[in-house]
Amino acid sequence: MTPDADRAQALKYMTVSRETVAHFDAYVDLLLRWQKIKNLVAPSTLDRAWTRHIADSAQLLSHIGNAKTVIDLGSGAGFPGLVIAIASIGVPGFHVHLVEANGRKASFLREVARVTGAPATIHAVRIEDFTASWKGPVDLVTARALASISALLELSEDLLKTGARALFLKGQDVEAELTQASRYWSMQTELFPSLTDPGGQIVSITAAARRN
Repeated sequence: MTPDADRAQALKYMTVSRETVAHFDAYVDLLLRWQKIKNLVAPSTLDRAWTRHIADSAQLLSHIGNAKTVIDLGSGAGFPGLVIAIASIGVPGFHVHLVEANGRKASFLREVARVTGAPATIHAVRIEDFTASWKGPVDLVTARALASISALLELSEDLLKTGARALFLKGQDVEAELTQASRYWSMQTELFPSLTDPGGQIVSITAAARRN
């Protein structure tokens, strides 16, 4: 598939404004330019950057509800957090906090946020340090290709205690991950099929608490 065909395919999955598409174009252009020296994503995904990264992340938009403060853990090159932020430009009170300890990737995230005007703040710290010190509101926690569900719950435990919901993009092993996590966590979960990955699922988690 050519890059143009990949872009056209990705746009079929999204309902966004022309302005948002233009911001995504700028995002992908920066990704391709920075990738040459920063190695931001797996090289094998570059030809499918629009479907593999932009559209895959953007599908969370239909699941965020009324959330205004989003914390994206292990943001990497900005998926899904920065995509959500870009698509939410102009939404009153909406803001995404991107947590990425890798300095190179954090610099890239800042540049994309600057160019696009995305409502995002980049925190170049370890996730554990961020969650331990975070005192502000949080409505939603997101993550993609970061860790198992059990590990993600451990990383986001302090945030979820406040009543925040989690949305995790997961692959075909999601059922096994949920089974393993349920040994240690009590939680309410809901699964939604991925629009871009035939074997993928979106996992929505609420009321997560450690089992005694």
